[in-house]
Amino acid sequence: MSVSAPLRNEIFAGNRAVGRIALSVGAAAGVSRRMRVHEAGSLRVRFPNAHGRALDAVIVNTAGGMTGGDRFDIDVKVGAKARLVVTTAAAEKVYRSLGPKTAIGLTLDVGSGGTLAWLPQETILFDQVRLFRSIDVDLARDATLLLSEAVVFGRSAMGETVLQGHFTDRWRVRVDGALAFAETVRLDGKIAQCLARRAVTGGGVAVASVIKFPGGDKDIAAIRAMADTFAGEVGISAWNGIAVVRLVAVDGAALRRDLMAVLTTLRVAPLPRLWLN
Repeated sequence: MSVSAPLRNEIFAGNRAVGRIALSVGAAAGVSRRMRVHEAGSLRVRFPNAHGRALDAVIVNTAGGMTGGDRFDIDVKVGAKARLVVTTAAAEKVYRSLGPKTAIGLTLDVGSGGTLAWLPQETILFDQVRLFRSIDVDLARDATLLLSEAVVFGRSAMGETVLQGHFTDRWRVRVDGALAFAETVRLDGKIAQCLARRAVTGGGVAVASVIKFPGGDKDIAAIRAMADTFAGEVGISAWNGIAVVRLVAVDGAALRRDLMAVLTTLRVAPLPRLWLN
C-alpha cells in the first residue's frame, strides 16, 4: 500500500527531535539562583553546582545527536549581577540529512552587572550535514560575556571527512540594543574543497570563535603572548569593546587544547569540570 506525500511528511515530522530550554537566573545576597527553568522535548538542563556564587548549568541532549528535521531552541537570561556558566554534557553530533535542515536557535540575554560564560563542548558535523544555526545576544552596557563555539568537520581519528553539505552560522551581538557584532558564515556544497583553500582554513577541519565583552588591548596582548604555544593558528582582534578570537586546527584534539588555553587566559570564568575529564 502506497503512502501519500502528506502522510509521509507527517510521519517524518513525528519522528524528529525537537527540544527547547528556557532558563532565567537571578542574584540574591551575592548568590546566583534559578528563577525559571522550562524544558521540552529532548533537551534537559542540570545544575551540578547550585550553591556557589556562580551557577553552573549543563545541557543534555537525550536524543543523542541531531539530524535533518530536528530543531533545538535555547533561551538563557541572566539577571542583574547574576553569574552563570553553561556547558554541554558532551560534544553535539549533527548527522547527515536526506534533505530537511537541522536548526539550532540560541538566544542569550545578560542584564546589568551580570556575567555569562557560554562554553559548550564541540559541535561535530558529519558528511552531508545541513545545519542552520543562529546566535542572538543582547547585553547590558556593564554586562560580561564569554561566548565560545567550536565546530569540527568530521572525526579525523575515525577517518571521517565532510565532503559535502551545508552549514550556515549566523551571529548577532547587541549592546544596549545597538548592534556591535554581526557575522554570517556559509559553507555550501563541496565543504572539504572549501576548507582546503588557504584563505579559509588551509586544510584545517576544526575551527572555533570566542567573543569576550568587554574586551580590548589587554586581551590581545595576553593571547598574542601565547603564540608559540598553540598547536594550530590563533588570531585575536578587538573593536566596539569586543575581543574576538579565531582558532583553526588540523583536528578536534588540537583545537580543544588551544581553546582551553585561550578560555583560561581570558579569565572570565573557570573551565567547566566536564571540559577537564
